[in-house]
Amino acid sequence: MIDFLINNAWVLWLSLVLIFLVIEMFTLEFTALMLGVASLGGVLLSLLAIPFWLQVIIVAVLSLLLILFLRPSLLHWLKRDSDPTKSNVDALIGLGGVVETTIPRDGVGTVKLTNGETWTARFDPEQTPLEIIERGQEIVVAAVSGARVIVHTEGAS
Repeated sequence: MIDFLINNAWVLWLSLVLIFLVIEMFTLEFTALMLGVASLGGVLLSLLAIPFWLQVIIVAVLSLLLILFLRPSLLHWLKRDSDPTKSNVDALIGLGGVVETTIPRDGVGTVKLTNGETWTARFDPEQTPLEIIERGQEIVVAAVSGARVIVHTEGAS
């Protein structure tokens, strides 16, 4: 069996190419694609009657080189036109708002953000020296913690 695989290593390499291509279709991060291209190199080496142990070494080195040098360029090219706009929770950080119900130092209140959403809020005592943030006071979202926003009054406009 081992002799058959060594003498027909191209079948093994071709199988690996197909497996890596299927994996790449599900992951879409170019790692499996690089391994598949390196395995395709193994098919060519096998057809050139290179010893199997040398094929394995060359394919391993080729995989490493492709992953280290080609994959980052492909990922950069893929994301070149991506939208840099923050979304979801990331878009809330830095957003202003107004306090709707008073926020005590160790408690929670509610704030209405400039995007129209109402959130439960607490404030970070290190960023806000006040004991209480009164209703109507302007705030800025510093972070999001679960279903609450962490706000502060510094720099609120």
